[in-house]
Amino acid sequence: MRIKRDDMVYVISGRDRGKIGKVIRVFPAERMVLVERVNMVTRHMKKTREVVEEGIVKKEAPLHVSKVMLLDQKTNRPTRVRIEEKDGAKVRVAVKSGTVFD
Repeated sequence: MRIKRDDMVYVISGRDRGKIGKVIRVFPAERMVLVERVNMVTRHMKKTREVVEEGIVKKEAPLHVSKVMLLDQKTNRPTRVRIEEKDGAKVRVAVKSGTVFD
């Protein structure tokens, strides 16, 4: 996957289309990402040892990786990413602007 934790992403489809958020967690086996303040769902939680909050709680749900694009910090626009090898290491590079992400 070309999206990593702490990347800024732009949502390109779904009910949250147009929102920008930071990736909190990546689930590579399911090809899903958890984005901060995007795809909020309501859950009814019962208080347990692990769950401190109880009642109706709003929290983020995972999005499929195909619904988000990496945000280019140079142009502040969503961009496609390609993998290049620089100095013996693989890095992510923006297709249009050439910005290196890693």
